[in-house]
Amino acid sequence: MLVKSFFQNNISLSLRRNLVPTRKANMGGGESTPAPTPTPPPKKEFDKEWRETHWSKVERDRMVDDLRSFKLSDPDVGQLRCLLYGPVGAGKSSFINSVNNVFQNRTTSGALVAAASGLSFTMTYDTHYIQGRSGEKRLPFAFNDVMGLETQKNGLHPDDIINALKGHLPEGYEFNPFHPLSDQKKEFIQNPSLSDKTHCLVSIVSADKISRMSEDVIAKMKNIRAEASRLKIPQVVVMTMPDKACELVNKDVKRIFYSKAIKEKMQICSNELGLPMNCILPVKNYHEEGKMDNNMDILILNAMTQIMNFANDYLWNLQQHANQK
Repeated sequence: MLVKSFFQNNISLSLRRNLVPTRKANMGGGESTPAPTPTPPPKKEFDKEWRETHWSKVERDRMVDDLRSFKLSDPDVGQLRCLLYGPVGAGKSSFINSVNNVFQNRTTSGALVAAASGLSFTMTYDTHYIQGRSGEKRLPFAFNDVMGLETQKNGLHPDDIINALKGHLPEGYEFNPFHPLSDQKKEFIQNPSLSDKTHCLVSIVSADKISRMSEDVIAKMKNIRAEASRLKIPQVVVMTMPDKACELVNKDVKRIFYSKAIKEKMQICSNELGLPMNCILPVKNYHEEGKMDNNMDILILNAMTQIMNFANDYLWNLQQHANQK
């Protein structure tokens, strides 16, 4: 019985020891520190808008009215001419249609758009005007959409964009990737008027592809920008498809200027193309929407207001130099 009791007591003591939690000692003999709390993932948005924007319907309508009644520095010009260029599929034609949607307050399709293609859909040099209200003249600005830029010798020849900047391309001119329009051709406009020339150069790039643009296309864009700078033509970048580059924007367009991802894309765009951040204008083009969207309109109108002001400043400067002669 004594032997049995001895073994039972030992087993019971062993079980109690196993049930009591033990504390490991650290090197100094004290208790160990608890495991560190995992670092939370970085926030995807800023606490406040880094580019202040007014999103009300009242603001949208005010900008529409201001652009409808925009006064040109030189009324004889008729329309401020905005030349859109950029990589294939960046949304050049879609931007024209989106601007037109805003002013017609409905879906339009003045500039033909390819649903999905790796090749340029625009093949001719055409001017796209914006219709005014019933009984009104067309609005005081117009767009020229050109063939998309591609790598190496594909796509639009950069010399034809420079021809367009200077007003040498005739309406309906058909682009040839290998042979830009020569000044020896009869259709070449030898003595373009100020109305024929570009008043603002608008680079169109896609937010979700800007970091993957080929060096060849970027080099072409920089060369075109350099020529526009030499001609003192103002320039902006319209950055499309922000919803594809940021989930926050995909859910709510109004979060665009809270988004860290969008600001990063804009900074990449600024670094690659050499324009300051305040000349990078993000917009979401109309694409699959079945009805108009006030927040999308606000972004489009903000971009158009800046483009118009830059183009009009250019006209004013030309006038001042002309008056000095």
